Amino acid sequence: MTVEFADPQRHRPPTPVTEGDRVAWRDAVVAEVPGFRPLTLDLFRPVAAAGPAPLIIWVHGGAWRFGDNKRESPQLVAGRITERVLAAGFALARVTYRLSGEARFPAQLHDVKAAVRWLRRHAAGLALDPARFGVWGESAGGHLASLIALTGDDPDPVLSGPDRLRGGSDAVRSAVIWYGPSNLSTMGGSHDDPGSPESLLIGGPVPDRPVEAEAASPVTYVSAEAPPILLAHGRDDRVVPATQSEELHERLAELGAPVTLRLVPGADHCFVGADLDPPVTEALDHFRVTLG
Repeated sequence: MTVEFADPQRHRPPTPVTEGDRVAWRDAVVAEVPGFRPLTLDLFRPVAAAGPAPLIIWVHGGAWRFGDNKRESPQLVAGRITERVLAAGFALARVTYRLSGEARFPAQLHDVKAAVRWLRRHAAGLALDPARFGVWGESAGGHLASLIALTGDDPDPVLSGPDRLRGGSDAVRSAVIWYGPSNLSTMGGSHDDPGSPESLLIGGPVPDRPVEAEAASPVTYVSAEAPPILLAHGRDDRVVPATQSEELHERLAELGAPVTLRLVPGADHCFVGADLDPPVTEALDHFRVTLG
């Protein structure tokens, strides 16, 4: 299915609304796909922000099959991520993307890149600093956030999508990746089943589609030029093995890229079984340092 990305002159930011200590732009259209709902984002900016604000782009999880940008995963609600991001002085964009039941990879990557470009294109009117964009994702969203960080401004149309022709940068300056898949071919076990989230993402069983699995794996795109990345993963994750973050960390570290790995003791997927405060605090500290 061909993506018709939003005309920057036709799809401008909606009228902002002040909501307490934040200004909100809700349901901004960033791209359109014929026969499908418009791809949108919600943007929040602290009222008290002085000057153009640094931006964190949040990519939701849900096995590429579920979830949306309107709410946290139930396990993450206690982390108060939106509130803490804004309190730290960052703007926050919560983006949408097509799920695997709607389109195969790389559609999801194209959609998030379209959101990054739209935000940068309209940065002046939104009082955002286009030079200080970071991305933060969890689980399937962590996978996409990794790809955003590692393929910024890549000219390959398979990665960049048709919107690349319209110009604009989709690069980010920093990333936080929470328990995201990094190499579809090494996840093993049930992840190789035809009905697994990974197989549904690429359109067939992972072992039968090595080319597609490699193209969808963040480890494929590691380079010494990667932006600073913080990887955080529960040691006892039974959904996405912690070895996935370890593998991405090892590949990046071997090249001298700025990467940090934090394994959370006793934590399952979504950090269940552990206190959410330390991972959120460390993520915000990472962005304070790397986004200035």
